[in-house]
Amino acid sequence: MARRLRPVGPDFVGTAPVRLVFGREAAASPEQVFHALAADVAGWPRWFSAVTSARATNGGAGREIRLRGGTRFAETVLVAKEPEVYAYRVDVTDAPGVRALVEEWRPAPQGTGTRVRWTVAADGPAPFRTALGPARPGVGRAFRNAVRSLDRQLARR
Repeated sequence: MARRLRPVGPDFVGTAPVRLVFGREAAASPEQVFHALAADVAGWPRWFSAVTSARATNGGAGREIRLRGGTRFAETVLVAKEPEVYAYRVDVTDAPGVRALVEEWRPAPQGTGTRVRWTVAADGPAPFRTALGPARPGVGRAFRNAVRSLDRQLARR
């Protein structure tokens, strides 16, 4: 059953009770990575295998996301500062336990490519927060695979 989460701002990324932070290098430029994140929302399923459908809403101010397994998210874009940061808050979801959730992507120049950093900032009751610890390796693997896939896709353009 879908429910509304606590509305938090971009600063939640630094203050959330649980923060999962991952990084990976890509050969693509920060501008190319940012464009794939923010301007081509519908393209997410082509490179992030956990995402089965994605679409921009409210003229790009929001997103609707479906994950493998059926979880749904209605999101609000909090920050879209090209090419430095793209962050969004989950407003409504059917995922159990979560009370607040923000994801932040930071593509930064590194050598001739980009260092992509993804932060998942979350809050929920103690069992939810505890469960995120063992989930970290799988989420990290999904992120690394997604960035590798995105980089391959961008190289073909």
